Amino acid sequence: MYSPFIACIEEREPQCSLVNGKAGDRGEDGPREFITTRWSLILSAANGSEEQKARDALAELCRTYWRPIFLFVRARGHSIEDAQDLTQDFFVTILKKNWLHHADRDRGRFRSLLLRSLHNFLVNAAEKAHAHKRGGDVEFISWDYWAAEAPSQLSNSPQVPDSLPPERLFDLSWATTVVEHALQRLREECESKGKLWLFQALSSHLTDERDELSYANLSGELGMAETAVKKQLHNMRQRYRSLLRDEVSQTVEDPAEVDDEIRYLCAALAGRTA
Repeated sequence: MYSPFIACIEEREPQCSLVNGKAGDRGEDGPREFITTRWSLILSAANGSEEQKARDALAELCRTYWRPIFLFVRARGHSIEDAQDLTQDFFVTILKKNWLHHADRDRGRFRSLLLRSLHNFLVNAAEKAHAHKRGGDVEFISWDYWAAEAPSQLSNSPQVPDSLPPERLFDLSWATTVVEHALQRLREECESKGKLWLFQALSSHLTDERDELSYANLSGELGMAETAVKKQLHNMRQRYRSLLRDEVSQTVEDPAEVDDEIRYLCAALAGRTA
């Protein structure tokens, strides 16, 4: 399987500033300043005056990565309805309780810490009497919106929870979410510049290998010279790599960990994680 992450590993230039440690990177709009990532903000502010910002950053990461959580719970044998309740209550728990301080002590990558916390949460939940609705009257996620957004994730098909071990399914869904968010950001950028048509024409070729791509065919479809098509696809691939790396950087504390995390997620997409 040719992973969407391969482009971030094999093609090294231009490197993202969050990886090479420079103060900023220069895109087509000029240089931009280094921006603190969400996970580093959460860890650094857990015990300080920036705790509200850290909680907001944590809430945003949770909203981004609800699917891996839900699918993990489903793969542990829970019904759709129970998995919804447990996922909801898990988010409420880490957002309302002392989880930030726990995270500050443990450090690590957001993905790994979240999965460890979920393991512990499910063990504790199984030991409790379910006399009242989990999560109270707090709704962190709109499940109606979720079902409309990703109906396959809520499918009754037993293949969803049984096709992979829960931990593998969690990592696969996590990696897929990273790719989806990077592609969505790329689409929005192209649309804001009046180039949605270009995204629609070229986005399916972002990870094509050379022998899979015909610039002549694309040239004919787009009514552009081959040299222009090559340049547009090259630029789009560069931006896609940068967005992928930025998405990954939001979930690691140290910018030097981005490459390792990308390799791990690439392996998850290829079905090679243990």
